Amino acid sequence: MSTEATGAGPGAAGASGPIRVLLADDQELIRAGFKVLVDSAPDLTVVGEASNGREAIDLLRSERADVVLMDIRMPELDGLAATSEICADDDLAGVKVIVLTTFELDDYVVRAVQAGASGFLGKGVSPEDLLAAIRVVAAGDALLSPAATRAVMERMAGAGPVGELDGSAIADLTEREREMTALAAHGLSNDEIAERAYLSPLTVKTHLNRAMMKVGARDRAQLVVVAYRSGLVRPGDELA
Repeated sequence: MSTEATGAGPGAAGASGPIRVLLADDQELIRAGFKVLVDSAPDLTVVGEASNGREAIDLLRSERADVVLMDIRMPELDGLAATSEICADDDLAGVKVIVLTTFELDDYVVRAVQAGASGFLGKGVSPEDLLAAIRVVAAGDALLSPAATRAVMERMAGAGPVGELDGSAIADLTEREREMTALAAHGLSNDEIAERAYLSPLTVKTHLNRAMMKVGARDRAQLVVVAYRSGLVRPGDELA
Protein backbone atom coordinates (compact mmCIF):
# COMPACT_ATOMS: atom_id res chain seq x y z
CA MET A 1 0.00 0.00 0.00
CA SER A 2 1.44 3.37 -1.01
CA THR A 3 0.57 6.07 1.49
CA GLU A 4 1.93 9.55 1.37
CA ALA A 5 1.88 12.88 3.14
CA THR A 6 0.12 16.14 2.55
CA GLY A 7 -0.47 17.98 5.83
CA ALA A 8 -2.32 17.58 9.09
CA GLY A 9 -6.07 17.96 9.29
CA PRO A 10 -7.79 20.67 11.32
CA GLY A 11 -8.31 18.63 14.41
CA ALA A 12 -4.74 17.31 14.53
CA ALA A 13 -6.24 13.84 14.55
CA GLY A 14 -4.76 11.58 17.11
CA ALA A 15 -2.77 14.36 18.84
CA SER A 16 -5.28 14.97 21.64
CA GLY A 17 -7.32 11.78 21.55
CA PRO A 18 -8.49 8.98 19.29
CA ILE A 19 -8.94 9.53 15.57
CA ARG A 20 -12.64 10.22 15.05
CA VAL A 21 -14.23 8.14 12.28
CA LEU A 22 -17.63 8.49 10.62
CA LEU A 23 -19.11 5.54 8.72
CA ALA A 24 -21.30 6.18 5.67
CA ASP A 25 -22.88 3.10 4.10
CA ASP A 26 -26.50 2.25 3.37
CA GLN A 27 -26.06 -1.33 4.57
CA GLU A 28 -26.42 -1.57 8.33
CA LEU A 29 -24.57 -4.88 8.51
CA ILE A 30 -21.51 -3.42 6.80
CA ARG A 31 -21.54 -0.41 9.13
CA ALA A 32 -21.78 -2.71 12.12
CA GLY A 33 -18.76 -4.69 10.94
CA PHE A 34 -16.70 -1.57 10.35
CA LYS A 35 -17.71 -0.18 13.74
CA VAL A 36 -16.53 -3.28 15.59
CA LEU A 37 -13.26 -3.22 13.67
CA VAL A 38 -12.56 0.49 14.11
CA ASP A 39 -13.55 0.56 17.78
CA SER A 40 -11.24 -2.41 18.43
CA ALA A 41 -8.24 -0.12 17.82
CA PRO A 42 -7.28 1.96 20.87
CA ASP A 43 -6.41 5.01 18.79
CA LEU A 44 -9.60 5.03 16.71
CA THR A 45 -13.25 5.61 17.56
CA VAL A 46 -16.49 5.69 15.57
CA VAL A 47 -18.39 8.90 16.30
CA GLY A 48 -21.30 8.46 13.92
CA GLU A 49 -23.02 6.31 11.31
CA ALA A 50 -24.89 7.49 8.22
CA SER A 51 -27.00 5.56 5.74
CA ASN A 52 -26.61 8.12 2.95
CA GLY A 53 -24.44 11.04 1.93
CA ARG A 54 -26.78 13.71 3.26
CA GLU A 55 -26.81 12.15 6.71
CA ALA A 56 -23.02 11.94 6.58
CA ILE A 57 -22.66 15.66 5.89
CA ASP A 58 -25.13 16.57 8.64
CA LEU A 59 -23.34 14.33 11.14
CA LEU A 60 -19.98 15.83 10.21
CA ARG A 61 -21.20 19.27 11.21
CA SER A 62 -22.08 18.05 14.70
CA GLU A 63 -19.51 15.33 15.34
CA ARG A 64 -16.45 16.80 13.58
CA ALA A 65 -15.01 13.49 12.51
CA ASP A 66 -11.44 13.38 11.22
CA VAL A 67 -12.01 10.65 8.62
CA VAL A 68 -15.08 9.45 6.74
CA LEU A 69 -15.29 5.93 5.35
CA MET A 70 -17.59 6.65 2.41
CA ASP A 71 -19.48 4.09 0.38
CA ILE A 72 -20.33 5.15 -3.16
CA ARG A 73 -23.78 3.77 -3.89
CA MET A 74 -26.21 5.22 -1.35
CA PRO A 75 -29.72 6.67 -1.61
CA GLU A 76 -30.65 10.35 -1.50
CA LEU A 77 -27.06 11.58 -1.93
CA ASP A 78 -24.41 9.16 -3.15
CA GLY A 79 -20.89 8.97 -1.78
CA LEU A 80 -19.25 10.84 -4.65
CA ALA A 81 -21.64 13.79 -4.42
CA ALA A 82 -21.23 13.83 -0.64
CA THR A 83 -17.45 13.77 -0.95
CA SER A 84 -17.56 16.70 -3.36
CA GLU A 85 -19.71 18.73 -0.96
CA ILE A 86 -17.49 17.92 2.01
CA CYS A 87 -14.28 18.84 0.23
CA ALA A 88 -15.74 22.10 -1.09
CA ASP A 89 -17.08 23.22 2.31
CA ASP A 90 -14.72 25.53 4.22
CA ASP A 91 -16.49 24.65 7.46
CA LEU A 92 -15.41 21.05 6.96
CA ALA A 93 -11.86 21.87 5.90
CA GLY A 94 -9.47 19.11 6.75
CA VAL A 95 -12.05 16.33 6.98
CA LYS A 96 -10.56 13.43 5.05
CA VAL A 97 -12.62 11.04 2.96
CA ILE A 98 -11.69 7.46 2.10
CA VAL A 99 -13.95 6.15 -0.63
CA LEU A 100 -14.68 2.43 -0.55
CA THR A 101 -15.35 0.76 -3.87
CA THR A 102 -16.05 -2.78 -4.99
CA PHE A 103 -13.95 -2.46 -8.14
CA GLU A 104 -10.71 -0.51 -7.78
CA LEU A 105 -10.20 0.18 -11.48
CA ASP A 106 -13.59 1.59 -12.40
CA ASP A 107 -14.74 5.12 -13.21
CA TYR A 108 -15.88 5.62 -9.64
CA VAL A 109 -12.27 5.81 -8.53
CA VAL A 110 -11.51 8.54 -11.05
CA ARG A 111 -14.56 10.45 -9.92
CA ALA A 112 -13.61 9.98 -6.27
CA VAL A 113 -10.27 11.71 -6.84
CA GLN A 114 -12.00 14.45 -8.82
CA ALA A 115 -14.40 14.94 -5.91
CA GLY A 116 -11.49 15.46 -3.52
CA ALA A 117 -11.21 12.12 -1.77
CA SER A 118 -7.91 11.60 0.04
CA GLY A 119 -7.90 7.91 -0.74
CA PHE A 120 -9.78 4.96 -2.08
CA LEU A 121 -9.78 1.31 -1.14
CA GLY A 122 -11.41 -1.82 -2.44
CA LYS A 123 -13.99 -3.33 -0.11
CA GLY A 124 -11.89 -6.47 -0.05
CA VAL A 125 -9.13 -4.67 1.87
CA SER A 126 -7.82 -6.53 4.90
CA PRO A 127 -8.83 -5.29 8.38
CA GLU A 128 -5.22 -4.36 9.14
CA ASP A 129 -4.87 -2.33 5.94
CA LEU A 130 -8.16 -0.55 6.54
CA LEU A 131 -7.10 0.56 10.03
CA ALA A 132 -3.72 1.61 8.66
CA ALA A 133 -5.45 3.60 5.92
CA ILE A 134 -7.52 5.53 8.45
CA ARG A 135 -4.38 6.44 10.39
CA VAL A 136 -2.50 7.49 7.26
CA VAL A 137 -5.29 9.73 5.99
CA ALA A 138 -5.97 11.21 9.45
CA ALA A 139 -2.30 12.20 9.64
CA GLY A 140 -2.84 14.33 6.55
CA ASP A 141 -1.54 11.86 4.01
CA ALA A 142 -3.14 10.72 0.78
CA LEU A 143 -3.67 7.03 0.24
CA LEU A 144 -3.83 5.34 -3.12
CA SER A 145 -4.26 1.60 -3.44
CA PRO A 146 -1.33 0.25 -5.44
CA ALA A 147 -3.75 -1.87 -7.48
CA ALA A 148 -5.37 1.28 -8.84
CA THR A 149 -2.95 4.19 -8.56
CA ARG A 150 -1.17 4.19 -11.87
CA ALA A 151 -3.97 2.99 -14.12
CA VAL A 152 -6.43 5.49 -12.66
CA MET A 153 -4.04 8.43 -12.80
CA GLU A 154 -3.18 7.65 -16.41
CA ARG A 155 -6.87 7.76 -17.23
CA MET A 156 -7.22 11.04 -15.37
CA ALA A 157 -4.58 12.61 -17.56
CA GLY A 158 -7.36 13.23 -20.08
CA ALA A 159 -10.32 13.35 -17.71
CA GLY A 160 -12.39 16.35 -16.68
CA PRO A 161 -11.11 19.11 -14.39
CA VAL A 162 -10.17 18.57 -10.77
CA GLY A 163 -11.00 21.85 -9.09
CA GLU A 164 -8.75 24.57 -10.53
CA LEU A 165 -5.87 22.21 -11.24
CA ASP A 166 -3.99 22.35 -14.52
CA GLY A 167 -0.62 21.19 -15.69
CA SER A 168 1.01 24.60 -16.20
CA ALA A 169 1.83 25.02 -12.50
CA ILE A 170 4.39 22.26 -12.76
CA ALA A 171 6.78 24.87 -14.21
CA ASP A 172 6.93 26.52 -10.78
CA LEU A 173 8.51 23.46 -9.19
CA THR A 174 12.21 23.09 -8.54
CA GLU A 175 14.10 20.32 -10.29
CA ARG A 176 14.07 18.25 -7.08
CA GLU A 177 10.34 18.83 -6.57
CA ARG A 178 9.64 17.70 -10.13
CA GLU A 179 11.74 14.60 -9.54
CA MET A 180 9.84 13.74 -6.36
CA THR A 181 6.50 14.42 -8.07
CA ALA A 182 7.36 12.17 -11.01
CA LEU A 183 8.35 9.33 -8.69
CA ALA A 184 5.13 9.78 -6.70
CA ALA A 185 3.19 9.63 -9.95
CA HIS A 186 4.69 6.21 -10.58
CA GLY A 187 3.14 5.05 -7.32
CA LEU A 188 6.27 5.03 -5.16
CA SER A 189 5.91 5.59 -1.43
CA ASN A 190 7.97 8.20 0.42
CA ASP A 191 10.25 5.48 1.75
CA GLU A 192 10.76 4.08 -1.76
CA ILE A 193 11.46 7.55 -3.17
CA ALA A 194 13.88 8.25 -0.32
CA GLU A 195 15.81 5.06 -0.99
CA ARG A 196 15.96 5.74 -4.71
CA ALA A 197 17.02 9.40 -4.34
CA TYR A 198 19.34 8.88 -1.34
CA LEU A 199 17.25 11.19 0.83
CA SER A 200 15.44 10.83 4.12
CA PRO A 201 11.68 10.14 4.00
CA LEU A 202 11.13 13.45 5.83
CA THR A 203 13.01 15.33 3.11
CA VAL A 204 10.92 13.63 0.44
CA LYS A 205 7.75 14.55 2.32
CA THR A 206 8.90 18.18 2.54
CA HIS A 207 9.58 18.38 -1.21
CA LEU A 208 6.19 16.87 -2.02
CA ASN A 209 4.38 19.17 0.41
CA ARG A 210 6.03 22.18 -1.25
CA ALA A 211 5.10 20.86 -4.67
CA MET A 212 1.47 20.46 -3.59
CA MET A 213 1.37 24.01 -2.26
CA LYS A 214 2.79 25.44 -5.48
CA VAL A 215 0.34 23.67 -7.79
CA GLY A 216 -2.65 24.10 -5.48
CA ALA A 217 -3.16 20.37 -4.96
CA ARG A 218 -5.27 19.33 -1.99
CA ASP A 219 -3.26 16.15 -1.52
CA ARG A 220 -0.94 13.68 -3.19
CA ALA A 221 -3.69 12.29 -5.41
CA GLN A 222 -4.22 15.67 -7.03
CA LEU A 223 -0.47 16.24 -7.32
CA VAL A 224 -0.24 13.03 -9.34
CA VAL A 225 -3.04 14.28 -11.60
CA VAL A 226 -1.03 17.45 -12.26
CA ALA A 227 2.04 15.33 -13.06
CA TYR A 228 0.14 13.50 -15.78
CA ARG A 229 -1.65 16.53 -17.18
CA SER A 230 1.58 18.51 -17.43
CA GLY A 231 3.33 15.75 -19.32
CA LEU A 232 5.88 15.34 -16.53
CA VAL A 233 4.80 11.70 -16.53
CA ARG A 234 3.10 10.05 -19.48
CA PRO A 235 0.97 6.91 -19.69
CA GLY A 236 3.22 3.97 -20.34
CA ASP A 237 6.36 5.58 -18.93
CA GLU A 238 8.61 3.20 -17.02
CA LEU A 239 10.97 4.07 -14.20
CA ALA A 240 14.58 4.24 -15.34
